[in-house]
Amino acid sequence: MIADVLLTGIVLLGSSVQWLTGMGFALVAVPALVLLLGPAEGVVLANCTAGVICCVGLAGGWRLVRPRAMVPFCGAAACTVPAGTWMTHRLPEPWLLLVMGGLVTVAVLLVMRGFAVPALRGTRGAVAAGAAGGFMNSAAGVGGPPFSLYALNAGWTVREFVPNAMFYGVIVNAFSVASNGVPGLSGTQWVLVSAAMGAGGLIGRGLASRIPEKRARVLVLLLALTGGITAVGKGLWGL
Repeated sequence: MIADVLLTGIVLLGSSVQWLTGMGFALVAVPALVLLLGPAEGVVLANCTAGVICCVGLAGGWRLVRPRAMVPFCGAAACTVPAGTWMTHRLPEPWLLLVMGGLVTVAVLLVMRGFAVPALRGTRGAVAAGAAGGFMNSAAGVGGPPFSLYALNAGWTVREFVPNAMFYGVIVNAFSVASNGVPGLSGTQWVLVSAAMGAGGLIGRGLASRIPEKRARVLVLLLALTGGITAVGKGLWGL
C-alpha cells in the first residue's frame, strides 16, 4: 500500500512539472522511481509514462515539428538505445544507481549552467546529441538533456523547441520501450499511474498561469538534482 501511494505521488509530481514547464518528468521522476522500483523497472516505467505524456503534448503542436531536422536525432538514438539496455541488464544494482544518479546529476548541472558546446551544432551535433540521448534514455530514463543542450547551442526559440522535443520524446521512448520491455506492474498500479498522469496534467496546466516559468524550471532542476545525488548516495552505500 505504501509503495503504491509513493508510486502515485512520484508520477503525479513528474506529470505536474512536465505540464507546468514543458520539461522535467524524467529528471524529477526517474531517481525516485529507481529508488522505489529498482533501476530496471524504474527506467522502463519512466520510458512508458514519458512517452505517453509526449504523445499527448505533441497533439497540439505537431505542425511545428521539423521532420528533416529530427532525422539525425532519431536515427542516432535508435543506434545507441540497445547499448543502454545492455548496460542496464549487466551492471549490479549499486553500480546502476551510481551510473543513473551520476547521469541525472551531470545532465541537470549542464542544463542549469547552459553550457555553450560548439560541437553540438549542425548535423554532426544533432547526431552526437541523439546518440547520447538514446543511450541515456534506455540506460537511465533521461534522454532529454542532450537535446536541450543542442537546442540551446542552435539558438532555437521555445516555440521551436517544445514540439520538436515532444516528437523526439515520443520516438526515443518508443525505441527504449521496444528495447527494455514494459514494467511488470499490477493492474491496480497501472490504474494508479494512469490516474496520476491525468491529474498531474490538470494540476500542471492549472499552475502554469500562476507560477513564473523561470522559477518553476529552477524548482524542477533542484528536485532532479536532489534525486540524482540521492541515487548516487544509495549506490555508494550498497557497494
